[in-house]
Amino acid sequence: MDPILVGAVAYTPNVVTIWEGIRDYFADTDSEMDFVLFSNYGRQVDSLIDGTVDLAWNTNLAWVRTVAQTDGACKAVATRDTDTVFQTMFVCRTGAGMTDLTSLRARRLALGSKDSAQAAILPVQFLAEAGIGGDDVELLRINSDVGKHGDTGRSELDALRAVLDDRADAAAIGINTWEAIGRDQLMPGAFEVFWESPTYSHCNFTALESMPDERIQPWVDHLLAMDWENPAHRPILEMEGLRQWVLPRLEGYQSLFDAVAAQGITARW
Repeated sequence: MDPILVGAVAYTPNVVTIWEGIRDYFADTDSEMDFVLFSNYGRQVDSLIDGTVDLAWNTNLAWVRTVAQTDGACKAVATRDTDTVFQTMFVCRTGAGMTDLTSLRARRLALGSKDSAQAAILPVQFLAEAGIGGDDVELLRINSDVGKHGDTGRSELDALRAVLDDRADAAAIGINTWEAIGRDQLMPGAFEVFWESPTYSHCNFTALESMPDERIQPWVDHLLAMDWENPAHRPILEMEGLRQWVLPRLEGYQSLFDAVAAQGITARW
């Protein structure tokens, strides 16, 4: 049987190292795999739907669009533990005195790339749910990595820079960028969180419904068996930003489905 072919987007050079490591992990098993790298999620989703790849490592927006383009004839089969508790953080300069989303009225909010769920699409949804519309806050949209759904984090860092440069009063960023600021000391002490979103789901491995369970399930089972305590597995888990592969939390995508519908975001790129 041919190896399972997994699609992933090449948003950073170490993606090659990560996927070579995952491929090695599956070598000499009953579910060997190979991978194909894409430059953007639109091309990747198209390749999943036309059968070029068997699985796609999708962002939450790519998942929502796959569901729309297949009329639901797809399935999320695995995800990272960190993807089940993703959040958007609204941040401002330390000491700016902002306390909640209503603090943004008559102020400027920097958003990341327009196709970033965490830094653009969901922030607008959270504002709407708080009763804050387009006339209440000025949105500064920074589209610095369109096509990669905010994976590079570049637009979020640019949004933070806009706050430091006084072009915005606050920025909406993903929790991974927020944690990276503290871990790498990129901008030590410059920002504070004044509102954080409820948790939602982010990336997942997506297959079409036509993919037989007897073909995909052994691959999923072996993926879930990757062990943080195993020194051979840990480097890959660390690079991919998780401690454990888990089953998806599908209800965690509802907020993005709602946001996409409310904002008129199309199913296709």
